[in-house]
Amino acid sequence: MSTVTELSSEPAAEAVSEQAAEAAPRARGLGPRTAVALVFGSSFAVLVVEIVALRLLAPYLGLTLETSTLVIGIALTAIAAGSWLGGRFADQLDPRRLIGPSLGVSGAIVALTPAALRTTAELSPDLLLLAASLAILVPGGLLSAVTPMVTKLRLTTLAQTGTVVGRLSGVSTLGAIVGTVLTGFVLVARLPVSGILIGLGSCLVVGAALVEWRTRGWKGTPALALAVVAGGLATTVAPGACDTETRYHCARVVADPDRSGGRILVLDGVRHSYVDVDDPTHLEFAYVRAIAAVVDAAFPAREPLDAHHIGGGGLTFPRYLAATRPGTHSLVSEIDGGVVGIDRDDLGLATRGGIDVRVEDGRLGLRHLDAASRDLVVGDAFGGVSVPWHLTTAEAMAEVRRVLDDDGLYVANLIDHGALAFARAEVATLSATFEHVAVLGEPADIGLDATATSKGGNMIVLASDRPVDLRATQEALDARETGWKIATGDDLTSWIGDARRLTDDYAPVDQLLQPYRPQTGG
Repeated sequence: MSTVTELSSEPAAEAVSEQAAEAAPRARGLGPRTAVALVFGSSFAVLVVEIVALRLLAPYLGLTLETSTLVIGIALTAIAAGSWLGGRFADQLDPRRLIGPSLGVSGAIVALTPAALRTTAELSPDLLLLAASLAILVPGGLLSAVTPMVTKLRLTTLAQTGTVVGRLSGVSTLGAIVGTVLTGFVLVARLPVSGILIGLGSCLVVGAALVEWRTRGWKGTPALALAVVAGGLATTVAPGACDTETRYHCARVVADPDRSGGRILVLDGVRHSYVDVDDPTHLEFAYVRAIAAVVDAAFPAREPLDAHHIGGGGLTFPRYLAATRPGTHSLVSEIDGGVVGIDRDDLGLATRGGIDVRVEDGRLGLRHLDAASRDLVVGDAFGGVSVPWHLTTAEAMAEVRRVLDDDGLYVANLIDHGALAFARAEVATLSATFEHVAVLGEPADIGLDATATSKGGNMIVLASDRPVDLRATQEALDARETGWKIATGDDLTSWIGDARRLTDDYAPVDQLLQPYRPQTGG
């Protein structure tokens, strides 16, 4: 038995010697620090691309569970495919010839991604998913291939396999963690999305140039650098360009050519708010006129109110309350500080008293309010083309009820299409929380006209523990020429049907909402 062992160990030792001799020259020019830098940087870049891709797609697909799942799935596919193919090619070719091109090509694609996705979304939306998939798959796969290539170069003896593979795997994971945290907490808060990707693409091209210089000279670097420059220039002229990139939105302010003071706040290509900077009582959107009709019918004319607004946008309704009910104090929870800056700099917020805006999440903002401290709560919060699910649940509505006084009123803007599954579920949730609930909208949308087809869009739900004068509300709706009607009682029960209540434990809002259609928000 010992003879067999001795004979079989000789070829093994000879194989190890041959592998070490083959790997030794390949390891030249790739010291341990360089190896760590390459593995850390490539993994870092993969996660930056993944997170920023979510922000690029949210304006067109919504910041929904499906969008997040799609991007994460594509990124994981890229990592798996890149690691597998990178290891295979590293065994067949000299990895030193592959690392530089992998970094350079991925850098060029990353730099061009903002322009490519925004142009595709505007000109050919049906191809957006394909373009987004390629924009994540190709650079993600190429960057993920760097780790097995570097590992191959660092393996000079089988005796150190565990140490080398373990160390580089740990470095790769650390790079992914740092990329995730730095992007979420620092980069997105300080830089435009396009700036992040162009900067990252430039860094990858510089890395590719350094690797090429150490291994093969400067061949190919000028072309890659040109691609990065082209990406930067293309981003400035691509469709869908922003006046301002906030933490959450691509924002623009568009002047109304038919009204000198009219300004339209466009967030991610959707008309969210219309503000007349000269006349705050002018309400352009029908759903805002409907909210005004509800409030004016529920409270005596010109009576000042203590109001809380979940979602700010252009602050159209807080301005209206300040103008029509002197002494009203409106506290607004708006999660996007960039939008608040636009309100201040471009929409005349500084000239309007009685409005206090806090940059905070709407659900957290409710928790900071005292019980029975508000006459009115207005819900009008949307994330791009999606609805923040945690603002729709029974627990969130219980917080709204807590902060309202005994005669308080909750008014919310709902947006839905198709079967209106989300709107029905939200009204069912409110019906289990408040004594009196009604829905306002186009007759066909709220079940009052069986002869017409529901088109969906904006609806208003009102909820209170005290009866609301619905006749006065309908008269106010008619006076404002909305064409809307009110569903309540048996009509409302029939419209809700078997819709399930939304809770923090079960709120499939993204699944209930219909696919994106043009909408207006706050």
